[in-house]
Amino acid sequence: MANRKTLLIVRHGKSSRQYDNISDIDRHLKERGIHEAYDMAGRIKSQHITPEMLISSPAARALHTAMIFARGLDHPLDQVELREIFYNGDEQDILDVIRQTPGETSTVMIFGHNPTFTDLANLFLSQELDNLPTNGIVCLEFDADQWSRIGKDNLSKEWVDYPKNKKK
Repeated sequence: MANRKTLLIVRHGKSSRQYDNISDIDRHLKERGIHEAYDMAGRIKSQHITPEMLISSPAARALHTAMIFARGLDHPLDQVELREIFYNGDEQDILDVIRQTPGETSTVMIFGHNPTFTDLANLFLSQELDNLPTNGIVCLEFDADQWSRIGKDNLSKEWVDYPKNKKK
């Protein structure tokens, strides 16, 4: 069992609002959102981060982002989990799901929406984030042997990356 847990919080890619007659859950990614998702997945892969579990909101834009990351990280597409609560829940609801992850899983990547994902990240980050940009990633590493024990007090490493960040 790993003594370190890594959580990657990913906001979905840039989406389209051009169709008035499509419900919010069915909004799709813009071309820019697709390209940036491939770029960000490549950044994760170049750091040799391999999530064992990917969990996504069922919204089309979040699921599409998750699938791009799954392909880029060689994660089986049929093993991307969907959770309704990632679409309509708050940060505590999502944290409850994360804390129920089996202890043998060391790295989890989640895909969803703002403001919830910014609020979730701010539960842990040392410097508050105003807004997690589209395709933005917050990486949180915890010194913990169980997901139920993750918290700000055992956060050992944190970083934020996003498409317009040219430092990475």
